[in-house]
Amino acid sequence: MHFISTFKKCTQESKPMNPRIFVGAAVGALVIILIVFGFSGSISDIGVGGFLSPSTEEQIIHPIEIVLQDLSILEVDEKQAILEIKFKVSNPNFKSVMLQHIKYSIYHNDARIEAGEIGSSPEGFLTSPNYYIILNERPSIIGEKFTIKNTGNTPDLWLALMKNDLNWRITGQAFSNLSSLTAGQENILTFDISKQD
Repeated sequence: MHFISTFKKCTQESKPMNPRIFVGAAVGALVIILIVFGFSGSISDIGVGGFLSPSTEEQIIHPIEIVLQDLSILEVDEKQAILEIKFKVSNPNFKSVMLQHIKYSIYHNDARIEAGEIGSSPEGFLTSPNYYIILNERPSIIGEKFTIKNTGNTPDLWLALMKNDLNWRITGQAFSNLSSLTAGQENILTFDISKQD
């Protein structure tokens, strides 16, 4: 007697997964990570603010604080004088701040003797911005050296430079933002510092 089975054994062959699925998942994860970091500030901010902090709109952004650290005459002769200016920049906020640039003017007896700019604002992806990250736990000293030429038209100024007795006054503006280019808005701090202060 011959028995014919009406049941067929069902076998499934295991097919290898399409490698495109893995590539797509990796690209998707990378995009999500970039978006999260781009909108939450720099990596250094995550521990302090970052993911678990309330949104930027709910937090008060305080302006940075700038004081004159030093204005010194390094070298002076009959033709030129080399000076150095240094600012101490403090950040009272909960997360780091990006100081884009400081514009300043230096006066002696209300006559402007120098106008300068420290840093630069980031413009597009082709230029290399020169800005400073100001951390909330410690101030930064930012400055530069500059040269004044003796034109012969300002004998009082040159005498004051020779005697190291400038009656100086410094005015300017500091441009800052949260440490992420995509977060917050540009803040402008105006300052006016004189020798008598």
